[in-house]
Amino acid sequence: MHPLRDSVPPLATLATDEGLTRLMGDRALYLQLLKRFRHDYQAAVTRMRQQLTLGDAALAWRLAHTLKGAAGMIGAHAVHAQALELESELARPSVAAEASLARLGEALRELLDRIDELLPPHADETEGQEQQPHQSPPPPATPVLLRRLAQLLFDGDGEAIDVLEQSATVLAASLGVERYQAVAAAAHEFDFEGALEALTPAL
Repeated sequence: MHPLRDSVPPLATLATDEGLTRLMGDRALYLQLLKRFRHDYQAAVTRMRQQLTLGDAALAWRLAHTLKGAAGMIGAHAVHAQALELESELARPSVAAEASLARLGEALRELLDRIDELLPPHADETEGQEQQPHQSPPPPATPVLLRRLAQLLFDGDGEAIDVLEQSATVLAASLGVERYQAVAAAAHEFDFEGALEALTPAL
């Protein structure tokens, strides 16, 4: 055994407490984000490998970058770390990235298995269905809130992250889970330009 390596705890496959804290404890929204993550990124490594085979390292880099942001948003530390490593390698086209891609694929498979354990049975079958009559949907985000968020992102102001977290339920209801996740994931990576780009169609 390597004593130093054994003394370092492995990165969490999915830190659910962290993800819930980021969403102010909104478990329903967190589960929606997990479902959306699984839908959007389950084939991410295959897509990156295809782009590299085609010689499009730039698109593979972009895929790694967006996966990194989305993984960070839900508390998937291991995938976040491997995507970051791959992203760094893809920024240097002369470096072979296959080993990092393989490690990312393994981390992603473990994460998807963990997500499947957390999601209720037949989660995909209920996606898009209307809420039950007794449930009151959260109010949509006001234009003032959306404009404030857009201005903060435009200014590169870190307060945008606070707004995204404190108003997570309202923003997700107004923007849709997919768009909210895209905006929030980019903002948490301090990619305010990318977050604003994702938000703009909703304004």
